[in-house]
Amino acid sequence: MEPRARTKKRSRALIVLALVALGVYALDQISKYLVVASMTEGSVIRVLNDVLQLHFVRNPGAAFSLASGSTWIFSIIAAAVVVFIIWFARRIRSLAWGLVFGLLLGGVLGNLTDRLLREPGFGLGHVIDFISTPWMLPAIYNVADMAIVTSMAMFMILTIRGIGLDGNKVVAESKKTASTLKQTDAVTPETPTTAPTAAAPAETPTTEPRP
Repeated sequence: MEPRARTKKRSRALIVLALVALGVYALDQISKYLVVASMTEGSVIRVLNDVLQLHFVRNPGAAFSLASGSTWIFSIIAAAVVVFIIWFARRIRSLAWGLVFGLLLGGVLGNLTDRLLREPGFGLGHVIDFISTPWMLPAIYNVADMAIVTSMAMFMILTIRGIGLDGNKVVAESKKTASTLKQTDAVTPETPTTAPTAAAPAETPTTEPRP
């Protein structure tokens, strides 16, 4: 691939990554602001009975209210993930991978903002969780958590399918396999297509009569 084409693909992937991350982050923070402004902690609003509920809690742990009491550890991990994604983004040339890392970046930034800016203090802030689906999960989560889980699912799918960061790995392997098969056919002797003919019967020796 020409350098100009690679640069163009990378630019598109980075644009997708940035727009998705910004969209996820904005949706996460706006939804948390509305919940804090309109609900009291611990209150529950049944939107669709037990299918979908709004349950306002403050979570000091990880996603889905796991590992409470280790907020500062998750703050450090989240900051490290953000730095890694920003550094790693220059290698991405696939729109699908741009979507994956955009979802991850937006989700991590959303929860990291809570840990850095919300009570009880910097790096120890509690994350706002408010989405509850009792029929599916016994946990309460938020938009950022959903984005992170979705990015992980997409990561597994792309990895299983063998799609590289440039989006062309599967195609390249198919061409390589086809080229190998052609080379194998070229060096393999052809099998004769006509049936072998039966051998002619041996002639019976004749003796000349004696005079």
